[in-house]
Amino acid sequence: MQDTDPTTASRSDHRSAERIAHLSDWLRLEQANGVGIRGAHILLRAFGSPRAIFAAGYAALAAHVPASAARALCEPPSAAFMELRDATLAWLDHPAHALVVLGEPDYPDGLAHIPDPPLLLYIRGRRELLARPALAIVGARNATSQGKANAGSFAASLSRAGVCIVSGLALGIDGAAHEGALQGSGSTIAVVGTGADLSYPTRHRALAERIARDGCMVSEFALGTPPNPGNFPRRNRIISGLSAGVLVVEAAEKSGSLITARVAGEQGREVFALPGSIHAPLAKGCHKLIREGARLVDSANDILESLRISPLAPELAAPMPTETSCLGLLGHLGHGPVDIDTLLLRSGSTVGALSLELLALEMAGLLERLPGGKVQRVVA
Repeated sequence: MQDTDPTTASRSDHRSAERIAHLSDWLRLEQANGVGIRGAHILLRAFGSPRAIFAAGYAALAAHVPASAARALCEPPSAAFMELRDATLAWLDHPAHALVVLGEPDYPDGLAHIPDPPLLLYIRGRRELLARPALAIVGARNATSQGKANAGSFAASLSRAGVCIVSGLALGIDGAAHEGALQGSGSTIAVVGTGADLSYPTRHRALAERIARDGCMVSEFALGTPPNPGNFPRRNRIISGLSAGVLVVEAAEKSGSLITARVAGEQGREVFALPGSIHAPLAKGCHKLIREGARLVDSANDILESLRISPLAPELAAPMPTETSCLGLLGHLGHGPVDIDTLLLRSGSTVGALSLELLALEMAGLLERLPGGKVQRVVA
């Protein structure tokens, strides 16, 4: 379908006349007004390559796409397009930047076989990670401390086993998954909803730079593309498409993470979910997925077993406070949200003593305060 001449592979000199023409054709198709990703694939199936599309003429094109799109494809490249093309070529001068075209050897095989794969992948960092066994970890932006701890722990363990962790660089679960994955050899891929030259959200600017250095940043959007709301649901198919499965850590009953899980299922990927307290709103989405057939997991080894990767050795437990009263309070906390009045009844303590013990646990990272005056134990 696509022209896949090995001489135009993404690792070749992007400043050669042939490569410039090749990239220009693909970029022009991607940017053509009114065509879109589905229209582009319809045209590629009909004509074989962008170059053939632009040579086809209005009547032939209008048989496959709307008249307005056919007219746009017949127009000569605009000054704005030439500016974008030149900016893209300049961006590619950086040794850690790459532009991979659908059908080229470097294009990830799993992603190539999803419906409507991206025409172009803009890459910053270690593009060899795109060929590794990968798992997506997604979840709520407004995640709890426990949720972020779980995401980071699973990501770190899986990365140490050689699994690359894919996520979307959002606040909450995504960021925790990337942070954890950077601790292992599998490292991480961030699929972003902006141009690869931008950092979004700004709170993750430093994390994005670490990923660009030690992991890999991927975007299907042209340089300079702002964080438009419609970009983020669209990039979800790439997150799951790059992965053998998707783990949902925390999600409300109506959550964008459930869209990623649904797309993963449609792509034939396995969906995993972490269970939570029946009282926790951010466990509702995971419980829904489990009812619908997602695999319940409570350890990284559950996922490794499914991916047919050797299990990890048991890890040492995280250090805990040594005061006997604090250790006793952990037992009274249980593993779900609990209010102070209930804790007072369970522990038989006084308000003053309980407040000091809760503060000690919070400072040790073993307790999280929730809305409504409730607290919850955090297990590392």
